[in-house]
Formats: sequence, C-alpha cells, structure tokens
Amino acid sequence: MSSHRLSKKGRYMAWATAGAAVVAGAGIAAQTSMAATTWPAQKTYTGRAFDTCAAPSLSAMKAWHTGFYGAAAVYVGGKNRGCSQPNLTASWVKSVSSIGWKLIPIYVGAQPPCQSGSNPEKLTASTASSLGASDAADAVSKASALGIKAGSPIYLDMESYDITNKSCNDAVLTYVRAFDKGLRAKTYRASFYGFTSSSAKAIATATDKTDLPGNLWYALWDKTNTTTTDWPWGSTQFTNHSRGHQYMVNSKETRHGYTITVDRDAWDAPVAITG
Repeated sequence: MSSHRLSKKGRYMAWATAGAAVVAGAGIAAQTSMAATTWPAQKTYTGRAFDTCAAPSLSAMKAWHTGFYGAAAVYVGGKNRGCSQPNLTASWVKSVSSIGWKLIPIYVGAQPPCQSGSNPEKLTASTASSLGASDAADAVSKASALGIKAGSPIYLDMESYDITNKSCNDAVLTYVRAFDKGLRAKTYRASFYGFTSSSAKAIATATDKTDLPGNLWYALWDKTNTTTTDWPWGSTQFTNHSRGHQYMVNSKETRHGYTITVDRDAWDAPVAITG
C-alpha cells in the first residue's frame, strides 16, 4: 500500500527498508473501551484481499469478482492520498457491495516529521495532537459520505520512518492516539497499517498502550498468504479477527480483460459496514 501514496522512488526506498519486526494490540476489546456504549456488530472477512492506488471501475470490479479476492481496500481520504479517485463514490460503494465485495477503508494521514521526502501534510511535536483529532474527523466525514457506516474500521496509513528517533516517534504516537480517540468517539474502529520494521513496530513496542489501534494491517512482503505463520509477535496479540497482512506488492494481474496492478493481502480483520 505504501506504493500508492509515495512517489515511485519513495516506494522503492520504503520497500528496501521493510523487514521483519513487531506489533501489539487488544483486538475488539480495544475498540469498545471508549465513546459510545453501544457499538454495531463488527463485520469481518477472512480470505484474500487486494489494495490498489485508485478504486477500479465498476466494470473492472465486476470482472474481478471471481472468488480469488473477496475484499478490496479503498483510499477514502487524507491529504497524502496519492491518487485521485474518480470511481470512488457512494454509488460505487453501494454497487460493489451488492456484488459481494467487502471493502477496507484506508486513510492516509499526516506523516512523521523525520520521514524522508516531502508530503502535503506532516505532523510535528506541537501539531500532532490537533492534527490527529482533525484528521480523524475528516476520515469519519469522508467514510460516512461514501456510505461506510459507524462500526466500520478506518485503517490509518503510516509509512516508514526512523523509529529510533525518539522525538519523532513520540510525536507519531501522540498523533495516532489522537486519531484513534477521534474515530472511537464517532464509533469507528481504530485500525492501523504499517511496516513490521518501523511504523507498525512503533505501535507494538510502545510502553503505554492507551488509545492505540485494535486492528493491525502489517506490511511484510514475504509472498506468504497468511496472518499466522509469519506473525512476528506474540500469539495473543491482535487476535479475534484483528490482522491483515500485505504480503506481495506490484502484482500485475488480468481478469476477464481488466488488468490492474495490485498489492496482495491476507485478511482476517474488520471490513466496512456498508448497509
């Protein structure tokens, strides 16, 4: 997924630094500990998913609904979102859902101050909390406008950065906590995408787990379609349908005449509630 926000050069830099590492979490329990007392039932999907930069056309989604993939990730917003989304509308969401697709909402939020490259939105130590709150409000607004309902997860996309830079890492964690609190206040499930060598590891190894995400989508490009056998952390972490694994990137695939370059994901985690 990193490819879909970063430049081509940035993608390969991120790819080169993405290795094995760590993440912690509490699954469903972490989602319902704040805000609304009554939460919609979590909608989960277990199987193969894909993510790609721009939501494919409805015709392509119909052609690709062959059973190989059952879910597709969609970039619902964020100032750092890398592609325009001409197809991603409330009508598209309703139509692909009616076909049988499950959807995985992604929001490309503010990126770390120590991250290489330029981004339209970067957080700082002084802006992390306010940006996290405002981005959460924007993520909920964007998802809701697409017909992605309360109770759905929104996966915050945090790209690679130097987590040994303490001031940078502390700022990121402040941002993530504010973002998660904002989601939960609106009854959306706080979820996270990151690299097992960096951004996901930062969540995993944080001493204070307060307000951290309850679902983890980890990037480990080992070409292994699993959320268990290569899970690099404790067996009790992110259990109860709380894991996604991006295991292959830049896979150019053709189905029924439609060619799309996708990243492949093994999925056992929440997906959008679309009605």
